[in-house]
Amino acid sequence: MADKLKFGFYWAASCGGCEIAVLDTNEKILDIVERADILLWPVAMDTKKTDVEAMPDGHMDVVFFNGSVRNSEQEEWAHLLRRKAKTLIAFGSCAHHGCIPGLANLNSRAEVFQTAYHDEPSLDESAGTEPKTMSRVPEGELFLPKFYDGVYPLDRVVDVDYYIPGCPPPVPIILAAVTAIFEGKLPSRGTVLAPTKSLCDECPRNTQAAKKMPDIKRTWEVKADPGKCFLEQGIICMGPATRAGCETRCINGNQPCTGCMGPTPEVTDQGAKMISALSSILKVDEEKELTDEETKVLLGKVKDPVGTFYMYGLASAVINRRRKQ
Repeated sequence: MADKLKFGFYWAASCGGCEIAVLDTNEKILDIVERADILLWPVAMDTKKTDVEAMPDGHMDVVFFNGSVRNSEQEEWAHLLRRKAKTLIAFGSCAHHGCIPGLANLNSRAEVFQTAYHDEPSLDESAGTEPKTMSRVPEGELFLPKFYDGVYPLDRVVDVDYYIPGCPPPVPIILAAVTAIFEGKLPSRGTVLAPTKSLCDECPRNTQAAKKMPDIKRTWEVKADPGKCFLEQGIICMGPATRAGCETRCINGNQPCTGCMGPTPEVTDQGAKMISALSSILKVDEEKELTDEETKVLLGKVKDPVGTFYMYGLASAVINRRRKQ
Protein backbone atom coordinates (compact mmCIF):
# COMPACT_ATOMS: atom_id res chain seq x y z
CA MET A 1 0.00 0.00 0.00
CA ALA A 2 1.52 3.30 -1.08
CA ASP A 3 -0.20 5.21 1.70
CA LYS A 4 0.93 2.94 4.55
CA LEU A 5 2.01 4.77 7.70
CA LYS A 6 5.49 4.39 9.10
CA PHE A 7 5.78 3.22 12.72
CA GLY A 8 8.69 2.85 15.10
CA PHE A 9 9.06 1.23 18.51
CA TYR A 10 11.90 1.88 20.94
CA TRP A 11 12.80 0.35 24.30
CA ALA A 12 14.68 2.45 26.91
CA ALA A 13 14.85 1.86 30.71
CA SER A 14 12.08 -0.68 31.20
CA CYS A 15 11.48 -4.39 31.71
CA GLY A 16 10.26 -5.23 28.20
CA GLY A 17 6.65 -5.77 29.20
CA CYS A 18 5.50 -3.05 26.82
CA GLU A 19 7.01 -5.01 23.92
CA ILE A 20 5.07 -8.08 25.04
CA ALA A 21 1.90 -5.97 25.22
CA VAL A 22 2.31 -5.17 21.52
CA LEU A 23 2.56 -8.89 20.76
CA ASP A 24 -0.46 -9.50 23.01
CA THR A 25 -2.58 -7.81 20.35
CA ASN A 26 -2.33 -11.30 18.80
CA GLU A 27 -3.87 -11.51 15.33
CA LYS A 28 -4.65 -7.79 15.41
CA ILE A 29 -0.97 -7.09 14.81
CA LEU A 30 -1.56 -8.39 11.27
CA ASP A 31 -4.13 -5.63 10.79
CA ILE A 32 -1.57 -3.12 12.07
CA VAL A 33 1.23 -4.20 9.72
CA GLU A 34 -1.23 -4.23 6.83
CA ARG A 35 -1.66 -0.48 7.32
CA ALA A 36 1.74 0.49 8.69
CA ASP A 37 5.34 -0.40 7.96
CA ILE A 38 7.40 -0.88 11.13
CA LEU A 39 10.79 0.69 10.40
CA LEU A 40 12.28 0.44 13.89
CA TRP A 41 11.70 -2.25 16.50
CA PRO A 42 14.97 -3.30 18.20
CA VAL A 43 13.37 -6.25 19.98
CA ALA A 44 12.32 -7.78 16.66
CA MET A 45 14.35 -6.10 13.88
CA ASP A 46 18.02 -5.39 13.28
CA THR A 47 17.64 -1.71 12.50
CA LYS A 48 20.85 0.21 13.26
CA LYS A 49 21.11 3.65 14.77
CA THR A 50 22.82 4.82 11.58
CA ASP A 51 19.72 3.69 9.63
CA VAL A 52 17.54 5.93 11.78
CA GLU A 53 19.99 8.84 11.58
CA ALA A 54 19.87 8.59 7.79
CA MET A 55 16.09 9.02 7.73
CA PRO A 56 14.79 12.51 6.90
CA ASP A 57 13.38 14.38 9.89
CA GLY A 58 9.70 13.54 10.38
CA HIS A 59 10.08 10.39 8.27
CA MET A 60 8.21 8.14 10.71
CA ASP A 61 4.58 8.98 11.32
CA VAL A 62 4.42 7.58 14.87
CA VAL A 63 7.06 6.33 17.30
CA PHE A 64 6.02 4.45 20.42
CA PHE A 65 8.76 5.09 22.99
CA ASN A 66 8.65 2.81 26.04
CA GLY A 67 10.94 3.11 29.05
CA SER A 68 12.23 5.97 31.14
CA VAL A 69 15.53 7.76 30.52
CA ARG A 70 18.36 6.61 32.80
CA ASN A 71 21.51 7.13 30.75
CA SER A 72 23.00 9.21 27.95
CA GLU A 73 22.32 6.63 25.22
CA GLN A 74 18.61 6.63 26.02
CA GLU A 75 18.58 10.43 25.99
CA GLU A 76 20.31 10.47 22.59
CA TRP A 77 17.67 8.09 21.22
CA ALA A 78 14.89 10.21 22.69
CA HIS A 79 16.16 13.31 20.87
CA LEU A 80 16.84 11.35 17.67
CA LEU A 81 13.36 9.81 17.58
CA ARG A 82 11.76 13.14 18.44
CA ARG A 83 13.31 14.53 15.26
CA LYS A 84 12.47 11.54 13.09
CA ALA A 85 8.84 11.17 14.21
CA LYS A 86 5.89 13.35 13.38
CA THR A 87 4.16 11.99 16.49
CA LEU A 88 5.98 10.71 19.59
CA ILE A 89 3.99 8.63 22.08
CA ALA A 90 5.16 7.87 25.63
CA PHE A 91 4.18 4.21 25.68
CA GLY A 92 3.68 2.62 29.09
CA SER A 93 4.22 3.70 32.68
CA CYS A 94 8.01 4.01 32.47
CA ALA A 95 7.88 6.56 29.67
CA HIS A 96 4.78 8.18 31.16
CA HIS A 97 5.79 8.64 34.82
CA GLY A 98 9.07 6.78 35.39
CA CYS A 99 7.46 3.62 36.85
CA ILE A 100 9.54 1.09 38.83
CA PRO A 101 12.93 2.38 37.56
CA GLY A 102 11.95 5.78 38.98
CA LEU A 103 12.10 4.40 42.53
CA ALA A 104 15.88 4.61 42.10
CA ASN A 105 15.47 8.36 42.52
CA LEU A 106 15.46 7.72 46.26
CA ASN A 107 19.23 7.40 45.89
CA SER A 108 21.90 9.34 44.05
CA ARG A 109 24.15 7.92 41.35
CA ALA A 110 27.00 7.80 43.87
CA GLU A 111 24.89 5.82 46.34
CA VAL A 112 23.78 3.38 43.65
CA PHE A 113 27.39 2.80 42.56
CA GLN A 114 28.57 2.44 46.15
CA THR A 115 26.04 -0.32 46.76
CA ALA A 116 26.41 -2.08 43.42
CA TYR A 117 30.18 -1.99 43.02
CA HIS A 118 31.56 -1.76 46.57
CA ASP A 119 29.19 -2.85 49.34
CA GLU A 120 27.54 -5.98 47.94
CA PRO A 121 28.84 -9.02 49.87
CA SER A 122 29.05 -11.08 46.69
CA LEU A 123 31.71 -8.78 45.22
CA ASP A 124 35.44 -9.33 45.28
CA GLU A 125 36.45 -6.63 47.76
CA SER A 126 39.79 -6.19 46.06
CA ALA A 127 38.13 -5.02 42.88
CA GLY A 128 35.72 -2.16 43.60
CA THR A 129 35.80 -1.18 39.95
CA GLU A 130 33.16 1.26 38.75
CA PRO A 131 32.12 1.46 35.08
CA LYS A 132 33.65 4.31 33.10
CA THR A 133 32.20 6.07 30.12
CA MET A 134 35.46 5.46 28.21
CA SER A 135 38.18 2.84 28.58
CA ARG A 136 41.26 2.28 26.48
CA VAL A 137 42.10 -1.25 25.39
CA PRO A 138 44.69 -2.54 22.89
CA GLU A 139 42.04 -2.58 20.17
CA GLY A 140 41.05 1.04 20.74
CA GLU A 141 38.56 2.96 22.90
CA LEU A 142 35.42 1.46 24.39
CA PHE A 143 32.48 3.65 25.36
CA LEU A 144 29.60 3.09 27.79
CA PRO A 145 26.59 5.40 28.21
CA LYS A 146 26.82 7.83 31.09
CA PHE A 147 24.71 6.69 34.03
CA TYR A 148 22.62 9.67 35.15
CA ASP A 149 21.96 10.81 38.69
CA GLY A 150 18.22 10.34 38.20
CA VAL A 151 15.53 8.55 36.22
CA TYR A 152 13.36 10.75 34.00
CA PRO A 153 9.99 10.28 32.28
CA LEU A 154 10.19 10.88 28.53
CA ASP A 155 8.54 14.32 28.66
CA ARG A 156 11.29 15.60 30.98
CA VAL A 157 13.72 15.02 28.11
CA VAL A 158 11.79 15.82 24.90
CA ASP A 159 8.34 17.03 23.92
CA VAL A 160 5.77 14.25 23.90
CA ASP A 161 2.60 14.30 21.80
CA TYR A 162 0.53 11.58 23.50
CA TYR A 163 0.67 9.13 26.39
CA ILE A 164 -0.50 5.52 26.59
CA PRO A 165 -0.39 4.49 30.26
CA GLY A 166 -0.17 1.13 31.99
CA CYS A 167 2.37 -1.42 33.16
CA PRO A 168 2.09 -2.75 30.55
CA PRO A 169 -0.49 -0.83 28.51
CA PRO A 170 -3.74 -2.83 28.25
CA VAL A 171 -4.33 -4.27 24.80
CA PRO A 172 -7.74 -2.53 24.33
CA ILE A 173 -6.05 0.83 25.05
CA ILE A 174 -3.31 0.05 22.50
CA LEU A 175 -5.81 -0.98 19.83
CA ALA A 176 -8.00 2.07 20.47
CA ALA A 177 -4.98 4.35 20.09
CA VAL A 178 -3.83 2.65 16.89
CA THR A 179 -7.34 2.83 15.47
CA ALA A 180 -7.47 6.56 16.22
CA ILE A 181 -4.13 6.98 14.45
CA PHE A 182 -5.30 5.10 11.35
CA GLU A 183 -8.60 6.99 11.24
CA GLY A 184 -6.98 10.37 11.87
CA LYS A 185 -9.05 10.86 15.02
CA LEU A 186 -6.39 11.52 17.65
CA PRO A 187 -7.44 14.13 20.23
CA SER A 188 -5.50 17.29 21.02
CA ARG A 189 -1.78 16.89 21.67
CA GLY A 190 -0.79 16.16 25.23
CA THR A 191 -3.75 13.83 25.81
CA VAL A 192 -3.46 10.59 27.75
CA LEU A 193 -5.09 8.03 25.47
CA ALA A 194 -7.14 6.32 28.18
CA PRO A 195 -10.42 6.94 30.04
CA THR A 196 -10.55 10.00 32.28
CA LYS A 197 -12.58 8.42 35.09
CA SER A 198 -11.01 6.71 38.09
CA LEU A 199 -10.66 2.96 38.47
CA CYS A 200 -13.23 3.02 41.28
CA ASP A 201 -15.79 4.28 38.77
CA GLU A 202 -15.63 1.01 36.85
CA CYS A 203 -14.74 -1.37 39.68
CA PRO A 204 -17.41 -4.04 40.31
CA ARG A 205 -16.61 -3.96 44.04
CA ASN A 206 -17.44 -0.28 44.37
CA THR A 207 -20.98 -0.73 45.68
CA GLN A 208 -21.07 1.84 48.50
CA ALA A 209 -20.85 5.60 48.13
CA ALA A 210 -19.50 6.17 51.64
CA LYS A 211 -16.49 4.01 52.44
CA LYS A 212 -14.96 3.31 55.81
CA MET A 213 -11.52 1.78 56.25
CA PRO A 214 -11.28 0.11 59.67
CA ASP A 215 -7.54 -0.59 59.69
CA ILE A 216 -4.53 -0.95 57.42
CA LYS A 217 -3.44 -4.48 56.60
CA ARG A 218 -0.94 -5.94 54.17
CA THR A 219 -2.30 -8.30 51.54
CA TRP A 220 -0.83 -11.40 53.16
CA GLU A 221 -2.45 -10.56 56.50
CA VAL A 222 -6.00 -10.77 55.16
CA LYS A 223 -7.83 -13.28 53.01
CA ALA A 224 -9.52 -10.78 50.76
CA ASP A 225 -13.23 -11.19 50.10
CA PRO A 226 -13.48 -11.12 46.25
CA GLY A 227 -16.85 -9.40 46.42
CA LYS A 228 -15.91 -6.55 48.75
CA CYS A 229 -13.96 -3.33 48.27
CA PHE A 230 -10.32 -3.76 49.29
CA LEU A 231 -10.33 -0.48 51.22
CA GLU A 232 -13.25 -1.65 53.34
CA GLN A 233 -11.16 -4.72 54.22
CA GLY A 234 -8.21 -2.60 55.33
CA ILE A 235 -6.15 -3.27 52.20
CA ILE A 236 -4.70 -0.26 50.40
CA CYS A 237 -6.00 -0.07 46.84
CA MET A 238 -4.91 2.83 44.63
CA GLY A 239 -8.21 2.84 42.73
CA PRO A 240 -9.44 6.25 44.00
CA ALA A 241 -6.34 8.01 42.62
CA THR A 242 -5.78 5.92 39.48
CA ARG A 243 -7.06 6.25 35.94
CA ALA A 244 -9.40 3.58 34.59
CA GLY A 245 -8.84 1.62 31.39
CA CYS A 246 -7.11 -1.53 32.63
CA GLU A 247 -10.34 -3.56 32.71
CA THR A 248 -9.73 -4.07 36.46
CA ARG A 249 -7.28 -6.87 35.69
CA CYS A 250 -5.64 -6.92 39.12
CA ILE A 251 -8.99 -6.55 40.89
CA ASN A 252 -10.34 -9.50 38.93
CA GLY A 253 -7.40 -11.52 40.22
CA ASN A 254 -8.30 -10.52 43.80
CA GLN A 255 -5.34 -8.17 44.09
CA PRO A 256 -5.61 -4.45 44.85
CA CYS A 257 -4.74 -1.79 42.31
CA THR A 258 -1.17 -0.51 42.65
CA GLY A 259 -1.67 2.52 40.38
CA CYS A 260 0.03 1.65 37.08
CA MET A 261 -2.40 3.61 34.88
CA GLY A 262 -1.30 6.84 36.52
CA PRO A 263 -3.38 9.63 38.05
CA THR A 264 -6.73 10.87 36.85
CA PRO A 265 -6.62 14.17 34.91
CA GLU A 266 -7.41 16.46 37.84
CA VAL A 267 -4.70 14.94 40.07
CA THR A 268 -1.25 16.53 40.19
CA ASP A 269 0.39 14.04 42.53
CA GLN A 270 -1.04 10.51 42.58
CA GLY A 271 0.58 9.50 45.87
CA ALA A 272 -0.54 12.62 47.70
CA LYS A 273 -4.07 12.14 46.38
CA MET A 274 -4.16 8.57 47.72
CA ILE A 275 -2.79 9.56 51.13
CA SER A 276 -5.48 12.22 51.34
CA ALA A 277 -8.15 9.70 50.34
CA LEU A 278 -7.00 7.25 53.02
CA SER A 279 -7.03 9.95 55.69
CA SER A 280 -10.64 10.75 54.85
CA ILE A 281 -11.97 7.16 55.07
CA LEU A 282 -9.99 5.75 58.01
CA LYS A 283 -12.54 5.11 60.74
CA VAL A 284 -12.07 2.55 63.48
CA ASP A 285 -15.05 3.62 65.55
CA GLU A 286 -18.35 4.21 63.77
CA GLU A 287 -19.34 6.89 66.26
CA LYS A 288 -16.29 9.17 66.28
CA GLU A 289 -13.74 10.66 63.98
CA LEU A 290 -10.09 9.70 64.31
CA THR A 291 -7.79 12.27 65.85
CA ASP A 292 -4.76 13.41 63.87
CA GLU A 293 -2.56 11.31 66.10
CA GLU A 294 -4.69 8.19 65.60
CA THR A 295 -4.60 8.77 61.85
CA LYS A 296 -0.80 9.01 61.95
CA VAL A 297 -0.61 5.75 63.89
CA LEU A 298 -2.73 3.96 61.29
CA LEU A 299 -0.82 5.43 58.35
CA GLY A 300 2.32 4.29 60.12
CA LYS A 301 1.24 0.73 59.39
CA VAL A 302 2.13 1.34 55.76
CA LYS A 303 5.52 -0.37 55.73
CA ASP A 304 6.71 1.04 52.41
CA PRO A 305 5.04 4.42 51.82
CA VAL A 306 7.02 5.32 48.69
CA GLY A 307 6.63 1.89 47.13
CA THR A 308 2.93 1.91 48.00
CA PHE A 309 1.91 5.40 46.93
CA TYR A 310 4.59 6.18 44.32
CA MET A 311 5.37 2.78 42.79
CA TYR A 312 4.87 4.11 39.27
CA GLY A 313 5.04 7.88 39.64
CA LEU A 314 7.95 8.89 41.85
CA ALA A 315 10.07 10.18 38.94
CA SER A 316 7.35 12.66 37.92
CA ALA A 317 5.92 13.39 41.37
CA VAL A 318 6.09 16.74 43.14
CA ILE A 319 7.69 15.01 46.13
CA ASN A 320 10.59 13.85 43.93
CA ARG A 321 11.29 17.36 42.66
CA ARG A 322 11.17 18.70 46.21
CA ARG A 323 13.61 16.04 47.38
CA LYS A 324 16.11 16.94 44.68
CA GLN A 325 15.84 20.64 45.50
